[in-house]
Amino acid sequence: MERTTDPIPRMLERMAGLQAQYAPSMYIGLWSRVEGFARDDLTRALEDRTVIQATLMRSTIHLVSREDYWLLAEATRPARRAHWLRVTKGEEAPIAAAAETLRKTLAGGETMRRKDMEALIGKEETRAVGLWVDIVRAPPSGTWERRRADLYALAEDWIGPPPAIRHEDAVDHLVTRYLAGFGPATAKDVVSFTGLPPGDIAASLERLGLNGDLLDVPGSPLPDADTPAPPRFLGTWDASLLVHARRTGFLPEELRPRIFGTKTPQSFPTFILDGSVAGTWKYDEGRIDLSPLTLIDKADRRRLADEAERLAALHR
Repeated sequence: MERTTDPIPRMLERMAGLQAQYAPSMYIGLWSRVEGFARDDLTRALEDRTVIQATLMRSTIHLVSREDYWLLAEATRPARRAHWLRVTKGEEAPIAAAAETLRKTLAGGETMRRKDMEALIGKEETRAVGLWVDIVRAPPSGTWERRRADLYALAEDWIGPPPAIRHEDAVDHLVTRYLAGFGPATAKDVVSFTGLPPGDIAASLERLGLNGDLLDVPGSPLPDADTPAPPRFLGTWDASLLVHARRTGFLPEELRPRIFGTKTPQSFPTFILDGSVAGTWKYDEGRIDLSPLTLIDKADRRRLADEAERLAALHR
């Protein structure tokens, strides 16, 4: 509804992290939410390690605050391991051994590219090794300037060793983060976003004293339905568009096939009018080209054009 003046780490905590498979989408997602955001702001935050890029919820790359990283890693690690073992019918011992080899190689602050990891421990082992040793993406990889996030470091060296965390506390932290960013939500929504088993989420909701069809954290803002929402631009993979937000109508069901498909699982960059997806956009030769999917009146076109010019300046 309004851009925030919060520091980037705090903004990431408020929105339960930012999905980051395509590096520029992180920058666009923060630009849409943070007042005065500039590209260098995020690159510096990655370099000074106040924000961390790592594989976390649903085994996808997320950008999170340094303070949240270990809590979210602890909350998601068992479920991610179990999912990998179940889907691949693989065995834990070879991956755990490869993880120990990688840990020793990276110890002391070393970094390693993915191709070198594959040469060290094998291609199949590299795909799963992050489930048995906590690794993060290290800049300059995974930035606007070098978009492929293929340079890795040990999390314990990059930001320090993990604190003593009870698994149940870490799960409760993740659930609270999700609801603060996306609530009101159903328990099914929480399961879908976190990637955790329904039983784990049910136990967490009970510990947190949350029940009912729709869940939220106490004191969360809930604007009146008639409150006007300004135009916003989102990048690919933005969690606002994903299935765990399907109930909200943020992405109208009749437009969903135009945004997601078998050939475009990452979605298209989208723009939002009055709180709903209204079209797609792309950057081309210094300007933002809009492809509306709904009728747009003149006043909204003017507001979109102003916002599009600011987004073009971010790209330039």
